[in-house]
Amino acid sequence: MISNMLRRLQGGNLEVFKFGMYVLFPIGWMYYFGTNLDDRFNVKNFWPTAEQSHKIPIDKEEIDKELSRMRMVENLRRERQQKEQAALAAQAQAQADAQQSQTGQ
Repeated sequence: MISNMLRRLQGGNLEVFKFGMYVLFPIGWMYYFGTNLDDRFNVKNFWPTAEQSHKIPIDKEEIDKELSRMRMVENLRRERQQKEQAALAAQAQAQADAQQSQTGQ
């Protein structure tokens, strides 16, 4: 049966078959991967809910509150960074003093 079908695929019939495969294969591929995307490729709780996402301020008061909050966070970060730098500088100074006292003996 298959050999009978292959014998008929000669000349123009072969070209029609190849053209059909060239056209239908990508369409079938896209149909297979394009349907049921939510069931096949879904990651649960990937997108944040409205409560979890940021609310963009619209009113002037909300914008002012958000700016003051951002400035406060920036000041806290800057103070923490300055404390860390001061601690590192003090530690480096202590190590330098200890090393100098060892070489001076």
